Amino acid sequence: MSSDQPTVLVVEDEPAQREILSYNLEAEGFRVVRAENGEDALVMVSEENPDIIVLDWMMPNVSGIEVCRQIKSRPETRNIPIIMLSARSEEVDKVRGLETGADDYMVKPYSVVELMARVRAQLRRTRPSTVGVQLDYEDISLDPETHRVTRGGDALKLGPTEFRLLSTFMEKPGRVWSRDQLLDRVWGRDIYVDTRTVDVHIGRLRKALCQHGGDDPLRTVRGAGYALG
Repeated sequence: MSSDQPTVLVVEDEPAQREILSYNLEAEGFRVVRAENGEDALVMVSEENPDIIVLDWMMPNVSGIEVCRQIKSRPETRNIPIIMLSARSEEVDKVRGLETGADDYMVKPYSVVELMARVRAQLRRTRPSTVGVQLDYEDISLDPETHRVTRGGDALKLGPTEFRLLSTFMEKPGRVWSRDQLLDRVWGRDIYVDTRTVDVHIGRLRKALCQHGGDDPLRTVRGAGYALG
């Protein structure tokens, strides 16, 4: 899946709850991957690199709290937002969940509509272009709703792949993205593309960004990848 469709990992041991959550998230336009226990969840996080996790607290063997603790303790996954679901309504439990690293906490039974709103709120913070938030970096503006990009007020012509590349860079200016990370984010995990294809599209993006003049804002980091700024 490309960057246009955020991936949500649903971790819930009750099949009916898992299906309800998945159905509603897919209806909202999200790509959904599922795990029925904590062990599977930790594997899925590594394999799928989800944009957000909806995590049940009460699960056998590895609890949601332990899954949350492990995800938040790893540098490569600690920035993935986690919304924890729990039947525990006591304030002490909510505090424990948040202190373990959960970004939000909802008590069962919860409103599905409210949960969808909270998922979008977290994504506005971490993947703004996927929920229609305009991105700005110096004199470059990108509108994910209209697919318009301007630089210094001048409209830029970008192909769809270059647009997704630029969205990825503008969501996290300064971050260095490896070719493999860009392939996963822009082309999707299910498609085989040679890493050299990334270099070709980076070259096209550079050309497009400078079509009306200006310095090249993209940076090549030798042996590591590419960054914006």
